[in-house]
Amino acid sequence: MTAPGPHTALTRLVGVRHPIVQTGMGWVAGPRLVSAVANAGALGILASATMTPQQLRSAVREVRSRTDAPFGVNLRADAGDARERVRIMIDEGVRVASFALAPSKDLMAELKDAGVLVVPSVGARRHAEKVAAWGADAVVVQGGEGGGHTGEVATTVLLPQVVDAVDIPVIAAGGFYDGRGLVAALAYGAAGVAMGTRFLLTAESTVPDAVKARYLAATVKDVTVTTRVDGLPHRMLRTDLVTALERSGPLRSLTRAARHAAAFRRVSGTSWPRLLRDGLALRHRQDLTWSQVLLAANTPMMLKAAMVDGRTDAGVMASGQVAGVIEDVPSCGALITGMVREAEETLARLRINGAC
Repeated sequence: MTAPGPHTALTRLVGVRHPIVQTGMGWVAGPRLVSAVANAGALGILASATMTPQQLRSAVREVRSRTDAPFGVNLRADAGDARERVRIMIDEGVRVASFALAPSKDLMAELKDAGVLVVPSVGARRHAEKVAAWGADAVVVQGGEGGGHTGEVATTVLLPQVVDAVDIPVIAAGGFYDGRGLVAALAYGAAGVAMGTRFLLTAESTVPDAVKARYLAATVKDVTVTTRVDGLPHRMLRTDLVTALERSGPLRSLTRAARHAAAFRRVSGTSWPRLLRDGLALRHRQDLTWSQVLLAANTPMMLKAAMVDGRTDAGVMASGQVAGVIEDVPSCGALITGMVREAEETLARLRINGAC
């Protein structure tokens, strides 16, 4: 049993013991990790974008068999089968729907009518204001320190802007890995923190040990942002492959992307017409060129090469800047217990020193 920890609008909304969220990382956030996080009193988010709908239903049921605690599922709002996945979530009684992009109003309404909490992730104040106006129950705000697709504004600048702009719980992401960070986020007005890289480096994460070792060996300077994987700013570990991608010409990049698009179609069970429709939706929502749409196919397959197959030479490793300061691979229970304890000790120290 973990310590009580601080109670916030997030813990009250979702029904978890601790204001900590494990993000829905593709190929990483599977049933074993999500259920371990949930059993430790935090909110685990199952990544569904790399699953077929049938695999998603099976994964949700596996999580349910491992825990009675609330958990969520991360969805791609622009996916052609998003509504089918929403119906699976509703049928299976999932507590939280997490989105990397803002869902449509009608999709959000369908989830809310079924009692599912809707929590989009955003990287700008105006996006937070939009989803709040549409009825989002909470919002994850990721600053530039976060791994994967990221923006340019630091969490310490973006977070207070969003907290001041909306009246729903705000969950801070980007740069968090310990109890001191949790207290800092709460001081800014957040209702909790969301972490990806920190949970990737846990015992229950199924990422191969050789890949975890690469993360542990990284310094802060070994984490970089590149646009050469899928045309969008993407924070990841600096490797020889990333350097080679940055030096490769546009024709070679597009050829590789086309090959990966075909591979992702097979893995995800997506038909070519649906893949094309998803690409059209992605282009419309993010104002991408056709080259960028094709390059977007790189992301899931190059992540899979590292996160599933252990091919650090052939895959990319999305990473927050915190990889440079993480030195261990604890269990989820130990990580969350330690964070809560450190947060309580930090708050007590601030009270003693008259800071709060």
